Amino acid sequence: MKRFLLVLGIAVAAIVPAAIFRFSGFRPNPVLDTAVFGVAVLAAGFMLSWGAEAAEKRISQGLILALVALVTVLPEYAVDMYYAYQAGKAPESNYVHYAAANMTGANRLLVGVAWPLMAILHWFRTRERSIRLATVNVVEIGFLLVASLYAFVIVLRNRISLVDTVVLIGIFGAYLWVTGRMPKVESGLEADDEPGPAAALATLSPARQWTWMGGLTIVAAAVILVSAEPFAESIVASGRVLRIDEFLLIQWLAPLASEAPAVVIAVLFVLSGRAEGGLTTMISDKINQWTLLVGMLPLAMSVGAGALTSMPLDARQHEEFFLTAAQSLFGVALLLRLRFNLVSAITLAALFSVQLVVAFIFREDAQRAIDALTMLAWVYLALAAVIFVTGAPSAWRVVSALRTAATRQRLEAAAPAGSGATAAAPKK
Repeated sequence: MKRFLLVLGIAVAAIVPAAIFRFSGFRPNPVLDTAVFGVAVLAAGFMLSWGAEAAEKRISQGLILALVALVTVLPEYAVDMYYAYQAGKAPESNYVHYAAANMTGANRLLVGVAWPLMAILHWFRTRERSIRLATVNVVEIGFLLVASLYAFVIVLRNRISLVDTVVLIGIFGAYLWVTGRMPKVESGLEADDEPGPAAALATLSPARQWTWMGGLTIVAAAVILVSAEPFAESIVASGRVLRIDEFLLIQWLAPLASEAPAVVIAVLFVLSGRAEGGLTTMISDKINQWTLLVGMLPLAMSVGAGALTSMPLDARQHEEFFLTAAQSLFGVALLLRLRFNLVSAITLAALFSVQLVVAFIFREDAQRAIDALTMLAWVYLALAAVIFVTGAPSAWRVVSALRTAATRQRLEAAAPAGSGATAAAPKK
């Protein structure tokens, strides 16, 4: 518990400067402001992750991984919702571009950096060249596939509407419902082998655990709420001061700060011998950002506008969204065989690196950037098509096996209470 309190003290110390800046109105420099509020958002994200992680013993395995992924990316939601809200208030401003940039950057960082990191760390730790997923993980893969395919509907209509909000939130709700009903998987580790600082909370009584979890969540949420606006605005101002395209800063810098806690938790899963849990957390993270985060943008924009509205995608954002959807579909294809190997990880990381190089080289030539992003998106789609054709049969066998296991579990759960005595009777 002492170690946990020490780490918590460091997180609180990281939050204090942001509180002083926020409530005093002190803004010495946009770059310093970005650092101070970014660190506060990062610290709050870690506090959220500790509370969510401690809840793992209280909720079913598949559901808790989905909820941990949701809670730990609240900082990302706060920043993006602020941009979308401001876009609704001023539709002709750059805020609409900022909201789309933050969303596409966050999604592409997950697949292009976080997923490969899981496999590479697992290889360094065990020298195993792939992370094998359980049969039940086909649920995550299936829902990510549905969300990725639906994303192309948004690409074709060139806007994110409130209809998309309903559909995407519905997909996420169905995902939570199904994961809560899936059979549990043996992890091979003791129940008390929790990764990270939150392991200390497992030694407390249930009542004290819930108190700590609630307290961490409330404090972290408050910090995120008061820091989101100055953090988002300071990034824009920093780009102007440093003469760096603020679009690129918002697309890559803001998600780095807000995604870090979720990635660190996943890394701790891998380092504690639960590579499957780490990768599944990152997949769940991708699902909720590709459904809830995208779907809530027009909702936040409508609140800002005071009327129902959609989020338009201009030429650049159209291609950014198209590229994000294509990368997502390719990521799903790589998971079809329920394993994520080192070659897949390196391929995703390499293609993501190409995106960064293209964005930097053509940062002052929008049309060439759009053309390059479009070409890269078609590369993702071509690779995905090849893998889907070759991997579909094995994926269908996995789905059939999961359906059988789920049916068996429901039948066992529905068995009358007296059947246990019958089952326990000695055989003749």
